[in-house]
Amino acid sequence: MEEKKGFFITGTDTDAGKTYVSDLLIRAFRAERVDAVGYKPICCGERDDAEYLRLASEERVTIDEVNPIWLKTPAAPHVAAMFENISIEPSQVKEGYDLVASKASVVIAEGAGGWMVPIAGMDYTVGHMAKDLGLPVILVVGNRLGALNHTILTIQSMRAMGVEPVGLVFNNLVEEQDTACITNKGIIEDMMGVEVLTDVIRGQQEIEAWPFLDILGL
Repeated sequence: MEEKKGFFITGTDTDAGKTYVSDLLIRAFRAERVDAVGYKPICCGERDDAEYLRLASEERVTIDEVNPIWLKTPAAPHVAAMFENISIEPSQVKEGYDLVASKASVVIAEGAGGWMVPIAGMDYTVGHMAKDLGLPVILVVGNRLGALNHTILTIQSMRAMGVEPVGLVFNNLVEEQDTACITNKGIIEDMMGVEVLTDVIRGQQEIEAWPFLDILGL
């Protein structure tokens, strides 16, 4: 059976830019004739993120395939599930992944919020979901003042779970780069030993696919 490849995209925080980066990455792969699709297993509140990924995937997958678990409450998945009186099972996430992976050669899976966001209590967090899917993990850093703390804590949490991020993407959230934003990238690389694969600026419409293709051996 052909090995399915892809990435799990997580972030230093909510609104770090996971969907934005996932969208750019899918489009970059598809521009290189790599059949990549998006997968956002859990949405809470609006479903816009999943729709962006569906469109980036050139509609190779349906909205319900991109996002099999849709909670209408805009909160962490664990809280939203409590309000809606449902339970989220890890098997649902894996089955959804297997379905989209059967339709494409590369899957870009996006988490919900940050690494330690609870999905079903602390026994099943976004980090556990990433481990279950077994994809290389890319951490999107919302680059602004305070990003060093969020990034270091996230990488430490990943490593405590036995996950080594394959790289970082710095998403510059402010238009004018201050000293913190300019220096964050080099400091994180030096202190944590994780490569910054690329950085993006507000409004950027495309990224180079080659650093990511190299990781996957494509």
